[in-house]
Amino acid sequence: MLLDKVYHRFSISPNLRPVPIPLLCSPLLHQTLQLGARLPSSSPPPPHPSRTPLRALRFSRAKHMSSHAASAASFRLACLARSASAAESGTGDANGAPDPASFPSSAAPTPQDEESSSLGGYRLPPKEIRDIVDAPPLPVLSFSPQRDKILFLKRRSLPPLAELARPEEKLAGIRIDGDYNARSRMSFYTGIGIHLLADDGKLGPEIEVHGFPNGAKINFVSWSRDGQHLSFSIRVDEEDNNSSKLRVWIADVESGKARPLFASPDIFLNAVFDNFVWVNDSTLLVCTIPISREAPPKKPLVPSGPKIQSNEQKNVVQVRTFQDLLKDEHDEDLFDYYSTSQLVLASLDGTMRPIGPPAVYTSIDPSPDEKYLLVTSIHRPYSYIVPCGRFPKKIELWTTDGKFIREICNLPLAEDIPIAFNSVRKGKRSINWRPDKPSTLYWVETQDGGDAKIEVSPRDIVYTELAEPIIAEQPDVLHKLDLRYGGISWCDDSFALMYESWYKTRRTRTWIISPDIKNVEPRILFDRSSEDVYSDPGSPMMRRTQAGTYVIAKIKKHDDAGTYILLNGRGATPEGNVPFLDLFDVNTGVKERIWESDKEKYYETVVALMSDYTDGDLFLDQLKVLTSKESKTENTQYFLQTWPDKKTFQITNFPHPYPQLASLQKEMIRYQRKDGVQLTATLYLPPGYSPSKDGPLPCLFWSYPGEFKSKDAAGQVRGSPNEFAGIGPTSPLLWLARGFAILSGPTIPIIGEGDEEANDRYVEQLVASAEAAAEEVIRRGVAHPNKIAVGGHSYGAFMTANLLAHAPHLFCCGIARSGAYNRTLTPFGFQNEDRTLWEATSTYIKMSPFMSASKITKPILLVHGEEDNNSGTLTMQSDRFFNALKGHGALCRLVILPFESHGYSSRESIMHVLWETDAWLQKYCINNPDESTDHSSKDESKNSSTKSTVSAGGGGAPDSESLNGDGFHHTPRSLLWYFLSTF
Repeated sequence: MLLDKVYHRFSISPNLRPVPIPLLCSPLLHQTLQLGARLPSSSPPPPHPSRTPLRALRFSRAKHMSSHAASAASFRLACLARSASAAESGTGDANGAPDPASFPSSAAPTPQDEESSSLGGYRLPPKEIRDIVDAPPLPVLSFSPQRDKILFLKRRSLPPLAELARPEEKLAGIRIDGDYNARSRMSFYTGIGIHLLADDGKLGPEIEVHGFPNGAKINFVSWSRDGQHLSFSIRVDEEDNNSSKLRVWIADVESGKARPLFASPDIFLNAVFDNFVWVNDSTLLVCTIPISREAPPKKPLVPSGPKIQSNEQKNVVQVRTFQDLLKDEHDEDLFDYYSTSQLVLASLDGTMRPIGPPAVYTSIDPSPDEKYLLVTSIHRPYSYIVPCGRFPKKIELWTTDGKFIREICNLPLAEDIPIAFNSVRKGKRSINWRPDKPSTLYWVETQDGGDAKIEVSPRDIVYTELAEPIIAEQPDVLHKLDLRYGGISWCDDSFALMYESWYKTRRTRTWIISPDIKNVEPRILFDRSSEDVYSDPGSPMMRRTQAGTYVIAKIKKHDDAGTYILLNGRGATPEGNVPFLDLFDVNTGVKERIWESDKEKYYETVVALMSDYTDGDLFLDQLKVLTSKESKTENTQYFLQTWPDKKTFQITNFPHPYPQLASLQKEMIRYQRKDGVQLTATLYLPPGYSPSKDGPLPCLFWSYPGEFKSKDAAGQVRGSPNEFAGIGPTSPLLWLARGFAILSGPTIPIIGEGDEEANDRYVEQLVASAEAAAEEVIRRGVAHPNKIAVGGHSYGAFMTANLLAHAPHLFCCGIARSGAYNRTLTPFGFQNEDRTLWEATSTYIKMSPFMSASKITKPILLVHGEEDNNSGTLTMQSDRFFNALKGHGALCRLVILPFESHGYSSRESIMHVLWETDAWLQKYCINNPDESTDHSSKDESKNSSTKSTVSAGGGGAPDSESLNGDGFHHTPRSLLWYFLSTF
């Protein structure tokens, strides 16, 4: 069951914070679907560990919901729509080959070229790569609450560097564009098209939303609850690369005509945190810039005094290396200046009224019955060592017209949250509305002081109470948990699912509770390892209520009084994922499989329930679902499927995003590490290639390590052999167009069984996994033994440097992007390591390729964004590693990308990185002068490897940790989003 925390690796809306949620539809790597909600724009997400190929799923209304909470609060998943630039920069010939003055397009640079290649401006990669990156993106889709209309949200491709170069304020862990008073670097939509959706899947003619200025940048698109209106923000470019502030607009869905929500031209949206929400069908609550706000505070020329921090109380405060923190009193003033909002109630008839005082509001959440607001704000004292998410936080209950009722909690500054996984903030957390009740709150409180290292039972207690409880009445205890609370999927008075998990053991449990029936004891429904994907029973499908919330869909059969739900699962098997939909009897545990993906050619998933647009019972023979369908050569399309005849109706017919690679060859391969661990990878070969006729190819090995608690779990197959291969703008698959074999996502498991810590044998297991992968592609005859390059991004870059240091016999060169190389610079933990440098000194040093710089003899290309904001990968990591390498005479090159963060987004930067990578591979892989590469294991007692094959597929990426902006995993050209709202 998808009850472990899942995240989607897409950059997201700047006003949203990452929170784990339940996967309510099948785990789509390349798309998510929005149903009746808003589509926020994007900014790079913070890093967070993940156990699945999905990354960074986020929503705005249920800010504090846990991984399995289909909460009472409305929630919206948000995803990145890539920006575009029509401008082309760099130098090159008419065919896009690099300038011969730097690197010849198909040959290695001569020695005299090396100096000139480091002095030029931005370059372009060869045309065959550039054409794929510049392919126009397909629109994002969004369904109306009634499922009878669909939005096509149009977007451009990569943004120009000038957009990243705009001034931004780095404050309290976030980055703010002062011109439009929102998170900086937001992507946007360029237009909105509305189509009627018939029952047979046919789309009506497009109604274009019109009335806003030409060239407007559109963000935060959302449906009203009744589906009659759209709300969104607009900004326009001004002179000198400036931008106007954001204004809220409304569009009539029937006509497409749009107009500003506010008649006054002086009311602007403040979207630093939350932005706006529909309170009812005709009223929005908007975070606005206070009209009385003046110019930003100026930094004094002479400070008022020294910068002092003190720990005279001897508190134990351990924090990771967070970026963009407040530095002084002026930063505090700037943070208040940009993030302070005035809440305004605005009706579609033009009336408006400010409510509440100006404050730093981070969340506004209406109750399902539209009577109350759950209002969250942060306040001083601020901190210089943790980001704003840990600042003092106040949660209050108001009426929807702004009358204060009571304070729910006022949490102090949380600088002392322990670094151990499953540690949490003290006090009330995950405060939300029950989605099945008019106005009932629920929350959880830790019993271990938030410290996961303290043994206590229970560890968490979940409470619930009315918005306005009876005087002196105590909150009801809903359930007590011995693991860490993971959220609730609500249904009704008699049925809900509650989740708990523990990272150290990977244990996850699902409880059946009867929220309002006191004499029914909770019982365990599932108790399993979150790493064991083969035992995953699936996640409950949710239905929309008339209040716009989402609850578990109960399914009825005629002449059957049983209680059934739908479990939507990924269907992991040793042959790859085969998604399914089960009808599950919650009383008996009996399952009936009512739908399953095609196994032979296609990969299909159930995306969302489409027959829930009215209240009342849902009968199995009236079921309608949205499904996706793809194959290794056919990109994702969407269908309606109806019961009982299971007819399918195609909705979309998107063109292939890169037809030049439509016939690429893919195979999910399995092989064995010398210690017996089964490994999996996806092997991609160029169109028309034949090993017997064409011989071995240069090979690019691209991966990202993951941690496991058992060999069995590490050896399980994740992904489908039939998934379509999405190629993002920095994907290693681009080198298929240059004649490379690509070994994508070979499993690099770092296993720590029992009490053993995985990282204590990190290097040993890393090398063993790489040896097994290299030997397999050589055995197959697809990779030349002396022409295997290795590369990765972030923790994958860390892997790359370690492999060049400790396994130089395997690879001819390496490419490391946005990595960290010296773990002593992240002394309070990194990735999944929660021991400190002083607790695991030897491990920190042995894992750091910086400490082994003298051993690196193979060419390594280092790339890093100059403005990397990821907590573990400061830009200086690459600077210092390069100097260490150069100090030992290593063949190395360092490329620092101005204005880029952890992941790269501008067209100039991305094209240049591709040019650098291609030139590096041409010189040091294709034309590798070193013929000494020896792929024999250094262990003379190495066991024979057992080989097996799974038919061609595109889902072989490992379950790697989530990264901030990692652009090296497959990303789609079209994004169908699954958004759930409370409209």
